[in-house]
Amino acid sequence: MGTAEYRSSWIDDDIVALREMATKFFEAELLPNQERFAEQKHVDRSFWNAAGKLGLLCASIPEEYGGGGGTHAHDFAIFDAQYRLGDTSFGNMVHSGIVAHYILAYGSEDQKQRWLPKMVTGELVGAIAMSEPGAGSDLKMLRTNARRDGEEYVIDGAKTFISNGKHADLVIVAAKTDPAAGAKGVSLIVVETADSHGYRVGRVLDKIGMKGQDTAELFFDGVRVPARNLLGDEGAGFGYLMKQLAHERLGIGVCAAAATEAAVALTVQYTKDRSAFGASLFEMQNTRFQLAECATLARVSRVFVDNCIERHLRGELDPTTASMAKAYTTEIQGQVVDKCLQFFGGYGYMAEYQIARMYADARVQRIYGGSNEVMKELIARSL
Repeated sequence: MGTAEYRSSWIDDDIVALREMATKFFEAELLPNQERFAEQKHVDRSFWNAAGKLGLLCASIPEEYGGGGGTHAHDFAIFDAQYRLGDTSFGNMVHSGIVAHYILAYGSEDQKQRWLPKMVTGELVGAIAMSEPGAGSDLKMLRTNARRDGEEYVIDGAKTFISNGKHADLVIVAAKTDPAAGAKGVSLIVVETADSHGYRVGRVLDKIGMKGQDTAELFFDGVRVPARNLLGDEGAGFGYLMKQLAHERLGIGVCAAAATEAAVALTVQYTKDRSAFGASLFEMQNTRFQLAECATLARVSRVFVDNCIERHLRGELDPTTASMAKAYTTEIQGQVVDKCLQFFGGYGYMAEYQIARMYADARVQRIYGGSNEVMKELIARSL
């Protein structure tokens, strides 16, 4: 059975149709613009509206809030379609897979009614601001603070590496509302960026990979936010982050598995088309054995991710297993893409080749969402 013939158990005909629709949209609207998006360091703002019009935003948000009414599987199918095409520029996983679900899980009914329908259409683009210049994977070291002043919070601080940062209309900010309380002093506050005095987008960052993805610095200088924009309970933010990070890490695993499979398929085709020493590269035993190993690693990643998705859909995915999935699949992605690039020779090092972009894009997967070293620490604590 070939890799392309394997069908994940959580994918039914409805999800197949959704993935095919997403694939056609990305082929038509993303791939022809990849170079331009990379140069400007973000997709066009209108792209979000076009994706929303097709139902590719917030597919797992209930219909009562304008969403697609599906499950996490519907979101994962859309993310899978994008990464299978080798694109990383569209920050939908953060918008639909993370921000929307924080609001759904912890938001008041008023907050859900105010924000989710506009996230579904793309009128509002969501971001979540955790990382800081001095605090990456260690969320307890946050320095951004939010001081209560009557019916408002006043936010001061800086955030960096924020996906969707340039275009964000809603930013969930992790801030200390009680600096003396450590992790118990962290709260989540939603900043509506339009006409928000003291809020500033800094540089859209120049990365070695994921060139077209909007990743920015954010600055908060006395930003006043209505107290009603507190997400959930004051001081409960760290617990919310820990709970939702399992879902985020599985999402990274989904994208890693799709990218790994895509790299193998791309390389198999290239080696069959490329001749050297009187035969195709694929006919050489070393090529066949290396690609057999890569295909096996890709399949193991896929099966592990599928198992995690099945458990997640039943509400049974534990944080330790999510950490395992994130760490394992991203390590395999890096290994497989590296081996695949070798078969392209010098062309594999040329930026215009997809395998080269996949190589650069893969590297950060082991860093964001909690570095893989942190994942190993979390796994070790469960042993």
